[in-house]
Amino acid sequence: MAEPSFTPGPLDRSDRVYIAGHRGLVGSAVKRKFEAEGFTDLVSRTSAELDLKDRAAVFDFFAQERPKHVVLAAAKVGGILANNTYPHDFLSENLQIQVNVMDAAVEHGVERLVFLGSSCIYPKLAEQPIHEDALLTGHLEPTNDAYAIAKIAGILQVQAVRRQHGLPWISAMPTNLYGPGDNFSPTGSHVLPALIRRYDEAVRDGVDRVENWGTGTPRREFLHVDDMAAAVFHLIEHYDGPDQVNVGTGSDVTIREIAETIAKVVGFEGETVWDTSKPDGTPQKLLDVSKLAEAGWTAQIGLEDGLRSTIDWFHENADSIRQ
Repeated sequence: MAEPSFTPGPLDRSDRVYIAGHRGLVGSAVKRKFEAEGFTDLVSRTSAELDLKDRAAVFDFFAQERPKHVVLAAAKVGGILANNTYPHDFLSENLQIQVNVMDAAVEHGVERLVFLGSSCIYPKLAEQPIHEDALLTGHLEPTNDAYAIAKIAGILQVQAVRRQHGLPWISAMPTNLYGPGDNFSPTGSHVLPALIRRYDEAVRDGVDRVENWGTGTPRREFLHVDDMAAAVFHLIEHYDGPDQVNVGTGSDVTIREIAETIAKVVGFEGETVWDTSKPDGTPQKLLDVSKLAEAGWTAQIGLEDGLRSTIDWFHENADSIRQ
């Protein structure tokens, strides 16, 4: 079967929508967005209620609930340390989640599925800003190549479903995300929440010296998760095509600059030192978001405002956030 003949448009607010990974950073924001847009039949399950690595359980869930649309935000995620330490876990678990959910969605005729990936799918030394066409043109960043391969497989599965089954599924690749619901674990978090926790604890404990990994020179693009959710919702109603869509702000800052901004917001006045024996990761990772702009969407939340709201959330939820 050829590519689907489909014209995107507003979803019926009574359609049943399954948000996989609704308690994670992205999934919880997507759930908030759909609720704010007036959807009345949102379906979700915690990992304790439904293990997405359990193929039979996933097929039983789809047979019972029969969602019309799916946002696949469930994933095993982590920062450089976690990805570098447990590459098999990141590859195997993400492949299982994606294959099970998408196979069950095909089996039960899910009309629209949005697969969410990561900008780490692109080559380590890709030309900046990174266009969607850079996929599979070079070597990946070795510290998270296993995770990246899983996400690339997800993109290809969406494309294969489109070609074989004619379903208008799409993929969205966000840049570095942050915001309410993030993982602030000292060993499992990404760079921005890790820095927030590190500087905040230094202020709390009266420490006058903070040590960060690397040189501080790599450049990163950061998108507030509520902007990501808004982009996902916009794409599901306005975009169709086989190629993944980059989701970001189109601008970046150095890790040193983001650390300085966080230090200022939390009130840290001590010294920051950089452990240059630790890896930097990819030197720059800025997405070309022209395709997203052509689809009619641009980011709305500025970095400093987003950081302040995230730090406020971190303080308000200090007793219950993931450790």
